[in-house]
Amino acid sequence: MIVNIILIAIVILGTGTIIMRSITKNKEQKVEQEVMQDDKTYTLEKMTGFVKRRLDEITKINLYDIGLSEEELKRRKKKKYELKKALKGCTYGDVNDKKYVKELIYDLLLKEYGVDETNISKAVPFDIPSLLTDQDKFDILIYMYKKEFGYEALTQLIKKYNLATLKYISGEAKPCYVITGDEISDIFEKEQLVLSFSDKLNVVVQRIYQHYKGYSSIDEVRDMNIDGVSGGVSGLPESFLSQVAQTDGDYLDQVLENKVPRACDSIWIFFQGKSIRLAFLSFETESELKRVCQNIYKYNNPGQLSDSNGYKINEMKDGSRVVVVRPSFSETWAFFVRKFDVKRATLEQLVVFPGKEKAIDLLKFLVKGARIISLTGEQGCGKTTMLMGMIENIYETMNIRVQETAFELHLRKIYPTRNILTFRETETISGQEGLDVQKKTDGSVNIIGEVATDPVASWMIQAAQVASKFTLFTHHAKTFPNLVTALRNSMLRTGVFNDEKTAEEQVVQVLNFDIHLVKDFRGRRYIERVTECIPLEEKNEYTFEHRNEKTLEGKMDKFFDNATHYFTKVTDRKLYDYVNIMEYIDGEYVLTNKISDANIREMRNNMDDTDLEAFDKFLEENWGSVPNKKEEKIVEKRTRKARTIEE
Repeated sequence: MIVNIILIAIVILGTGTIIMRSITKNKEQKVEQEVMQDDKTYTLEKMTGFVKRRLDEITKINLYDIGLSEEELKRRKKKKYELKKALKGCTYGDVNDKKYVKELIYDLLLKEYGVDETNISKAVPFDIPSLLTDQDKFDILIYMYKKEFGYEALTQLIKKYNLATLKYISGEAKPCYVITGDEISDIFEKEQLVLSFSDKLNVVVQRIYQHYKGYSSIDEVRDMNIDGVSGGVSGLPESFLSQVAQTDGDYLDQVLENKVPRACDSIWIFFQGKSIRLAFLSFETESELKRVCQNIYKYNNPGQLSDSNGYKINEMKDGSRVVVVRPSFSETWAFFVRKFDVKRATLEQLVVFPGKEKAIDLLKFLVKGARIISLTGEQGCGKTTMLMGMIENIYETMNIRVQETAFELHLRKIYPTRNILTFRETETISGQEGLDVQKKTDGSVNIIGEVATDPVASWMIQAAQVASKFTLFTHHAKTFPNLVTALRNSMLRTGVFNDEKTAEEQVVQVLNFDIHLVKDFRGRRYIERVTECIPLEEKNEYTFEHRNEKTLEGKMDKFFDNATHYFTKVTDRKLYDYVNIMEYIDGEYVLTNKISDANIREMRNNMDDTDLEAFDKFLEENWGSVPNKKEEKIVEKRTRKARTIEE
């Protein structure tokens, strides 16, 4: 009995000791956890890890194992599906999916992770401006400007502080377009922004999102209404650093101390015709730049970017064009995003310099007159945007067919009620095949986004002759003779013609007008000239005067005259002439030479009565004459008769 009591006492004592030790240990762990929580829990890295885990749990949970009611099960399944869809869509550039994911992250941090006014500054030191990095300041500025201006935030910031100007920076001998960290710090100080807790948390959420599902430091910049953004296009490639390490240790130290930019520090924007380097932003590591490059082109599964297939051209969900390149095709990972603002693609918004009224009228009449028009100029001069603006003036009764390398024009977004269909090249379907298909789709107008290959150039000439009423296309030629030569050479290389003169003759018979656009070193974009192509008819200059000669010498002289005419035609016959109808002179659009009578007649035949009257008035005001109406009616009658016979 006594033994039993002693044993019970020992058990009770032992149990009490274990419980006390457990309580003490729990208290120690709690204190340790609080200390750890003070130091690390609210850092961006820890919060990002938590967000990843929670979203992974939400998307992978088996709802059938939780014992939910039927109604609750349906609701949770729908929510799970929406989240999966948003997590996938936000990586394609869908701003609505991005907004959904960010709102969920906001709720997780606020309600589950316990972020509050006190501990949020452990992630980003909002309360101590001196500790904020350049990127922190920029993120705060963009967020606050976005609240007021939406996707015009970056444009407003650049314009307000005149950031898109040439400037000298240390280490650079010549002026360049760059926005520095010092400028961002000065702007941040001048703005004197007051952030609420909600504002601070939204900035933190954006920072977490951009490293989890977004495009790193360019995530918000890419969404802005600018012309484009690129990365990996300047700075030292990673492969170069190993070579430097072996030869120049001091230079390597400068690189590691961020005194010399690396490829992953390279972020550029294309803003109103200017390429501007954002010196204050960086991807931080090569692996982060690589992650962005591997994700940014994935919309609609365009295929794998690999060492054997070192580039991809695709579009994003919002219609931006994206080009991604990688080693060993390029020296570093790099991407180029070009944006096309369809809302601004009208001639009135694009043609802005003095004399714009006459310039706009001329462009409108060329389109309404069904002229075959090329838009030429260097990259980034606004050819595609100008093409979008001109299409507005095509009569609604005409069906439009478009061929592009990647979808850029997005005409159905602007004109949803019109008969428009766009084709593009794929890995299995070439531009030539796409253009062949167009011939069978009852199109009246062919639009070719870019004549970049010989087969497309060759087919464009053929299609302009027989397959459509008229054609609009873009090309990179610098002068009008260069354009004709390039198209002629494409015809020869594809084997359509073997003779240079014959090929050139076909080109000049088809091509009516060339609109050449320019982007100057200040970033201004304008129409340098509108040029008309005038084919020259071959004249029969041979004579039979040798029959009247009595002597052999006289007959030989007349024979050599004819022979001279023959060899002149074969070797050096001029096939076309060209004149500038409009030019940009001293900052003003000026109408110069009159449109040829032949083109005026054709243009008048293709216009409705209202436009015809306006066109005649335009001709009279600017060149003081209209072609003879009587002669025009005779020509029109002959044309109709010829068409009837053809049909």
